[in-house]
Amino acid sequence: MTGYFVRRILALIPVALGVTTLTFALIHLVPGDPVIAMLGDNASPTDIVGLRHAMGLDRPLGIQYLAFLNGLAHGDLGQSISAHAPVATLILEHFPATLELAGAGLLTAILLAFPLGIIAGVNPGGAADLGAMGFAILGISIPHIYLGPLLMIVLSLDLGWLPLTGRGGLAHLVLPAITLALVNLALYVRLTRASMLEVLTFDYVRTARAKGLADRAVLVRHALRNALLPVVTVTGVDLGRMVGGAVLTETVFAWPGVGTLMYTALQTRDYPVIVGSFMLVSVAVLLANLLVDILYAVLDPRIQYR
Repeated sequence: MTGYFVRRILALIPVALGVTTLTFALIHLVPGDPVIAMLGDNASPTDIVGLRHAMGLDRPLGIQYLAFLNGLAHGDLGQSISAHAPVATLILEHFPATLELAGAGLLTAILLAFPLGIIAGVNPGGAADLGAMGFAILGISIPHIYLGPLLMIVLSLDLGWLPLTGRGGLAHLVLPAITLALVNLALYVRLTRASMLEVLTFDYVRTARAKGLADRAVLVRHALRNALLPVVTVTGVDLGRMVGGAVLTETVFAWPGVGTLMYTALQTRDYPVIVGSFMLVSVAVLLANLLVDILYAVLDPRIQYR
C-alpha cells in the first residue's frame, strides 16, 4: 500500500503542472491589460511601455512561461502585479481563512446531511423521508447570490444574532459556513439515502436481522459503515473544490480567503496571483482524492491498493 501512495503523490506533479500550464495560457487569452488596469485609461504611452517592460509583459508568452516554471522550480510563484508582493506570501496569508471556511462548510453539510439521509433511507416514502428530502432540495434551490444576503438580512440586520461580514470569532463563521453547506446538502442527503437503501438489501444485513440484532445495532454496526463509502468519495472531492470554489461566498461575506484574493486578481488581471491560486486549487483537489483513497481502506478493509 505504501508504494501505491508514493506513486499517487508523485503523480500529483505532472497533473498540477498540466493544470498550471492550461491556466497560464487561458489567463493570457482573457481580454484586458493589467498595465492599463494599474495606470488607468489616461496613462501616457511612455508610462505604459515602461511599466510593461518592468513587469516583463513585453516578452513573448513562451519566455514568460519558462520564467514562471523556473521560478516555480525554486519555490517562487512570482510577484503580484497589483499588490507588489510575492504571490506565495499572499496565498499563505489568505489560505488559513479559506481552509477554515471550507472545513466549517463541509462539516456543517455532513452534520446536517448524514442524519437526514439515514432517516430518509431507513424510512423510505414516509413523512421523515419527504421532510428530509424537501429540506435538502430547498437548500440547493436557493443560489449563493440570494441565500447569503438573505441570511445576512434576517440573522444579522433584522435579528442582530450574528456579525454581518468579516472574519473574527466563531460567530463570524456561522453565516458563510451555512451558505456554503446548503449548496451541497441535497447531494449528500440523496447520496446517503440511496446508499443506505441499497445496503439495507444486502445479505449480511438480512442475516444480522435474522440473528435477532436490534435495528439500531444492524444500522450502526453493519449498514452505516458500508453506506458511507460513496458519500466519502463526494465529500472528499468537495473539500478540495471548496478550498478554491468559495469565491462567491467569500466575496459576499467579505471573508479574507483565497477566493477573495482570486476575485480581486481577476479584476486587476493579476496573472501571477490567478495562476498561483488555481494551482493551489488543483493541488487541493488532488490531495483530497488521495485522502479519499486512504479513508476507503479505513472504512472497508477489503479494499487493498497495490
